[in-house]
Amino acid sequence: MRGGEAIIQSLKNMGVDTIFGYPGGQVIPFYDMLYDMDMKHILVRHEQCAAHAADGFARASGKVGVCLATSGPGATNLVTGIATAYMDSSPIVAITGQVPTHLIGNDAFQEADIIGITMPITKHSFQPKDADLIPSLIKSSFEIASSGRPGPIVIDVPKEVQEAELTGFDDSLMPTPGYNPTIKGNIKQIKKAKELIKEAKKPIILVGNGVIISGACKELNELAHLISAPVMTSLLGKGAIDETDDLALGMLGMHGRKVANDSINDSDLIIAIGIRFSDRTTGRLDSFAPNSKVIHIDIDPAEIGKNVDVDLPIVGDAKHVLSTLLGLLKDYTAADAVKQWANLLHEHKHEFYPRVSYDNVPLMPQSVIKEISQALNEDSILVTDVGQNQMWAAHFYDVQKPRKFISSGGLGTMGFGLPAAIGAKVACPEDPVLAITGDGGFLMVCQELATIKEYDIPVIATVFENRTLGMVYQWQNLLYNERYSETLLGNTPDFVKLAESFGINAERITKPGETEEAVKRAIKDNEAILLDIIVDESECLPMVPPGAGIDEMLGEYKLERDV
Repeated sequence: MRGGEAIIQSLKNMGVDTIFGYPGGQVIPFYDMLYDMDMKHILVRHEQCAAHAADGFARASGKVGVCLATSGPGATNLVTGIATAYMDSSPIVAITGQVPTHLIGNDAFQEADIIGITMPITKHSFQPKDADLIPSLIKSSFEIASSGRPGPIVIDVPKEVQEAELTGFDDSLMPTPGYNPTIKGNIKQIKKAKELIKEAKKPIILVGNGVIISGACKELNELAHLISAPVMTSLLGKGAIDETDDLALGMLGMHGRKVANDSINDSDLIIAIGIRFSDRTTGRLDSFAPNSKVIHIDIDPAEIGKNVDVDLPIVGDAKHVLSTLLGLLKDYTAADAVKQWANLLHEHKHEFYPRVSYDNVPLMPQSVIKEISQALNEDSILVTDVGQNQMWAAHFYDVQKPRKFISSGGLGTMGFGLPAAIGAKVACPEDPVLAITGDGGFLMVCQELATIKEYDIPVIATVFENRTLGMVYQWQNLLYNERYSETLLGNTPDFVKLAESFGINAERITKPGETEEAVKRAIKDNEAILLDIIVDESECLPMVPPGAGIDEMLGEYKLERDV
């Protein structure tokens, strides 16, 4: 067995059946071996999209996604996707080719120090100089990528190592000194959490992606209902609790729900679980929940106390910690004051809920999201790009199950949506997958329509066309005196004709009701389709300006009637 064959066999041993990649000079040996081996390879049209597809695969399935590129520019094109996965704790393994070892450091053709370049945005990196190391290295990469706080791994394989013969196939785990994630939380700290909960009159649960990653959604739901605590989420926490639940208040933060932003500062206890307290969630830190005690549960100790002062830190896996906490609270009954607090916020949730008009032309983005909601079921996967389209989806699409809402949070990567949707559909072929993109982000990756056609991947791609870079346009509107500097896209292609040129069915949506009908039809026919949806460029959501407090929102809803 040669090194490249060992990579493929090791991936198969880890349960991998699909990789996303793009060939080049330093991975020709690998691709030559792939030709004769039973492994599905999806040829994307840009290496960045291979990383995003692997990321979408990982987020939808909970498994490790795998992408592959050649050395130099191929590897550097993966960097944005690797950084996206790193910021959002998504487990991917990125395999790159490298020039032969005797040329490393000589500025050889298509040489780049991908290990050095990606060091700040990976959990770990490997560069095997001996083919015998490959099986254990692959197995260890999967273990590191998926354990603790998940994240990306880079494996940089010199060309001659891909071609070298193995003397034996040893896939025992490599030693990882210093890497020992804490799974079980400290019982003394968890007992203190129980006491703080019993003392609280206005508890809030603040949830991030860590709850979904750890599979703790059932425990979260039990805790929320046991202690009558309303639940707010980060963008990536959507789906941790059924958003139609009475206790679900929606997203908190710069682009969050008004009820969540107005309520957080009135709480006296925040139970934060698997969340980073990023600047987009908290607003100005000195005005964030000044009267609340904070319990922070996270598997990554580096996140606890990093941004927000914490009264009670608990390092551990959310599922283990919540299970233990629930056992300690089994005889707890919420006081009347706590129930009144929950009921009050439930009333505010409906009082502050945005209003939607279904009759406007050009279409209001909110009404389009609602039509999409009506066409999809609870098992459907919604993947968003980044920008206004992302925030419309976050506000108006209620997610009922985990891993059914996929978006780029920490890095905010335009162009993420379409390739991530490809990965999600490959991972979950039985679930409808719909990508929401803006016209700006779509134009960055529209070549992936060729991938969709080539491999018959029935993704529903929607382009919210307003001919602007919507989020920057919105900031310029609200904060920069309507000085629209370089945010008007001007000449854009006819997206319907563009899709049809790739062999993809397409429709232009201009009237109320057409989106829901088209999405339902695409699901029934199980076919790929692009929907070019013409939306009002002037419509924007209220937001918290940078540097402002979480309850200092700008802008108003200009719509007419309740959803």
